[in-house]
Amino acid sequence: MKLFKNIFFTLMLLGFLTPFIILGYFLVGQSYDISSIVNYKPDVTTRIYDKNGDKIANIFDKKHRYYASFEEIPPRIIEALTAIEDTTFFEHPGINIDAIFRAIIKDIKAGKMVEGASTITQQLVKNKLLTREKKLSRKVKELIYSLKLEMNLSKEKILECYLNEIYFGHGYYGIKTAADGYFHKNLADLTLKEMAILVGLPKAPSAYAPTKNYEISMGRANRVITRMHVLGWIDDETYNSSLEENPEVFDDTLTQNRAPFIVDEVARRAYNLGISDIKTGGYEIYTTIDIRLQKAAIESLKSAYDMSLKRIDKYKAWEQKKLSNNPNYKVAPDVNITQLNGALVSLDSKSGDILALVGSIDYKTSPYNRATQGRRQPGSAFKPFIYQVAVDLGYSGATELVDIARTYTYEKNGEELKWQPQNYEENYKGLISLREALVHSRNLATINLVNDIGLRELLREFKKFGIKNLPPDLSISLGTISLSPLELAKYYTSFANAGIQVEPHLIRYIDKKSTTIYEKKEQTRFITEPTQAYIITTILKDVIKKGTGRRARSKGIELAGKTGTTNNNMDGWFAGYSPTIETIVWFGNDDNTPMHIKETGGRISGPAFSMFYQHILRLYPQIKRKFEAPEGIIEVDVNGRKEYFSDISKPPRAEAEVKAEEELLF
Repeated sequence: MKLFKNIFFTLMLLGFLTPFIILGYFLVGQSYDISSIVNYKPDVTTRIYDKNGDKIANIFDKKHRYYASFEEIPPRIIEALTAIEDTTFFEHPGINIDAIFRAIIKDIKAGKMVEGASTITQQLVKNKLLTREKKLSRKVKELIYSLKLEMNLSKEKILECYLNEIYFGHGYYGIKTAADGYFHKNLADLTLKEMAILVGLPKAPSAYAPTKNYEISMGRANRVITRMHVLGWIDDETYNSSLEENPEVFDDTLTQNRAPFIVDEVARRAYNLGISDIKTGGYEIYTTIDIRLQKAAIESLKSAYDMSLKRIDKYKAWEQKKLSNNPNYKVAPDVNITQLNGALVSLDSKSGDILALVGSIDYKTSPYNRATQGRRQPGSAFKPFIYQVAVDLGYSGATELVDIARTYTYEKNGEELKWQPQNYEENYKGLISLREALVHSRNLATINLVNDIGLRELLREFKKFGIKNLPPDLSISLGTISLSPLELAKYYTSFANAGIQVEPHLIRYIDKKSTTIYEKKEQTRFITEPTQAYIITTILKDVIKKGTGRRARSKGIELAGKTGTTNNNMDGWFAGYSPTIETIVWFGNDDNTPMHIKETGGRISGPAFSMFYQHILRLYPQIKRKFEAPEGIIEVDVNGRKEYFSDISKPPRAEAEVKAEEELLF
């Protein structure tokens, strides 16, 4: 009997000591590195916002995660989590012995695994430090890791790591990410029901995801709320109202990318600022973009594109009809409309803030950003710079220019060549005012103006604009320089901002962990006096009122601008501005072949410009609508028309002056 007693007690002792012996074996025999949790720094999603703080997109690498510090997490979330997952979390050392034995007994009775006993600490360990393999050694490691973790981190830090690491379904990692994704809310704004939905997800993210199984998700959340009520952590009123609530759930893409051209450009500029971890660094990037104007720009550009395709179809039908009546009728060359594309960029004229930037008709079809990377000749849209130089030298809108044809000889590769430029209308008018020459985009008058100023003098004056790679010959008169729409927009601020050129900005500032690591610095360049810039503005207003830019008119607001059409209709531009907002529109074929012969800058780009300003008026009816003349502008009636002068661009003298002595004799 005594022998049996000794054997029994020995077995009991061994049974008691065995778990500790196994733990000791694994503890001594292996290293347990918990540094990845102790120094927890996961990859964090970068967010991009528009000027009003509306989110434009998320940028991340493999996992979409926002990070929430423990201080950001509402106490109710902690209560809900511990109620359903680990009620004694703040009391145990990382493992719950009572729960383990209860689970073992239930599993033995059921003959299978029916209940787990993992604490929140153990769940964190499983997700961060261990593989998915189901072995005894893995379970032992889990216990050891958990005990070790609790010795090195506070309970609050463990909860912070858990709530940021755990997967919440739908591609959301971390509770802050899930709150934003499912409910479009910050953690502090969540209702108790929404909190319950979130803390109920980690057990089975796919099964409980409210975007897939809403009713099942609500049932799981109600169990969380009921558990809190049973524990006495919420009162009856809160319990009943929470059970009845049915929150709205959003089924968004992870990136939530509302402006892909902006996101691409922001990423490129951030890299140039030395930010190489934009997808993992958790930055908050605040842009100058107005997301509503960005949408308006996309719609305006696409509408103008569709209008062009319809016109081309009508041209072709009309020509076929003419050809059937007259076999000798000369049909316009066929064009490849699949190559047609466009771009639009709009700035705040005073600050240079980019409000909208669209690089193609359809990002999905072509993500290449023509607004920033495409460089094309602006054609006549470049002429205002020449005329600004003339006005700064004392010319005025009333100055007469010679609009006649000339033949120019020049040498190229040892060969003497001739250049015979023509007006678009293929006619000439003899003498014409400077105003009319720019309003009607007269090539010959512009070339003769350059001759009058002197090419060398003109190029010297152009240095103030900062324009690079100017052609050192008369072709500059026809805008043969290559510029991107954004570059042209920068230079046009010289007119739109009363003689002060501003550098365009896309990023206002960049924050990381509530610290600003970049903030824009305004860069300006003095170009001319406000009076001289205003004189050009009055002429560019006439371009839209009665010149080549009539299709750019927009009822209810004063606009100024210039069309641009390059040789063989390869490029069609409209560059213009209102009293506060400047916009550049470009259309052309990507393979540098001509557009349809009828598609000029005014015809194809003008409507996009006009529609965009109609959107602006609808979205911002309080916007400034009229240009104001600066101090020093003199308004004079010249031949029945208003003309504008200044101390630099003086009004013409009277033909005869009355002498003092003659006045006395009289």
